[in-house]
Amino acid sequence: MNPLNKLFRSLSPRTDAQKKELHTEPDTDEDVAGRKRMSSWSQRTTAHVAHLQALLNKRCQSKPELTAAEEKIAEKIKTHLVAARNSAGTWVNPVSALTGSRIDRAYSNIHKAEVKLLKLVPDSDAELKWAGTVVLAQAQQHLGDKDPRLEALKGRLTSNGQEMGPDLKELAVATLLAAHEAEETERARVRSFRNILLSAVIVTSIIATLFTIWSFKGGEEMASLLCFRPQDGQVCPTGKESSEADVLLIEAIGAGAAALAGTLAIRKIQGTTTPYSIPVMLILLRLPAGALSALFGIILIHGRFVPGLTALDSGPQIAAWAIVFGIGQELITRLIDKQGMSVLDNVRGPEREFDDSKKK
Repeated sequence: MNPLNKLFRSLSPRTDAQKKELHTEPDTDEDVAGRKRMSSWSQRTTAHVAHLQALLNKRCQSKPELTAAEEKIAEKIKTHLVAARNSAGTWVNPVSALTGSRIDRAYSNIHKAEVKLLKLVPDSDAELKWAGTVVLAQAQQHLGDKDPRLEALKGRLTSNGQEMGPDLKELAVATLLAAHEAEETERARVRSFRNILLSAVIVTSIIATLFTIWSFKGGEEMASLLCFRPQDGQVCPTGKESSEADVLLIEAIGAGAAALAGTLAIRKIQGTTTPYSIPVMLILLRLPAGALSALFGIILIHGRFVPGLTALDSGPQIAAWAIVFGIGQELITRLIDKQGMSVLDNVRGPEREFDDSKKK
């Protein structure tokens, strides 16, 4: 067929049968990555699980007569891979998705599968010679430079020309297990901080919403706190008289100002390869924080707490101060941004440079 015709045929709409054929390729060994519509993290994780499944298949086929102990290890590896595949590639309940528990479950099972796969490497296999350098690279990312297991493995590999023999397998297994546990601790800190941010977003949003509901349910006391009495009469955010929408207007202006300030703050917020979306949470936190900051700021002016401001003269002036206080929340959220970036910097991986000074 003409290459141009092939191109046009590939671009043409496919029938339902063709689509079904594309998504039903045989996978008897379960070593193909997930094909469903999933997040980028899920795709990467299921692809890695597929790689580990292929390694398990290879090692079981290269040594068909496994000992009883090795058969138990192989069965446990399968269990770990199934758990990791299910955690990363299937639908989960919203609570698990929000808290990130499925992410920790996937990583934990992947790590334990990798450790057990190292145990199954035959002593005569050429792969064993260079397994030590792989373990050493992961250990240097997550263990302190004074870790005795890392020091021992590094010293033995250096004396053996970076080749690992059967006598070093158990030491490599112990070092890899310790490195994985250290990595899981790093990720647990990120997950905990993300969940704290998520809780802060939810709580502040609920509080801002309750103030608005209170105002619309006849809370005249709340609306009166946003009105001022200059010499020529009363001035409120929405006009001359207090309104149920006064609180909503001030909070909306504050949230909008915070959103504008947040777009400017994005230039200082780094992206992350972790699946916990801390930068997104940092931006979302600004919205309810800006709404409450604007509301409380106007109340402070009404209470003559701010020196030099005893009364605002017009609705636009009240709105202007709401913008100022909405942007002012950056004084607090910037400190949270720094803490978030510090937490992310503690998560290390292959893309990060080696740091021999890292202490645990």
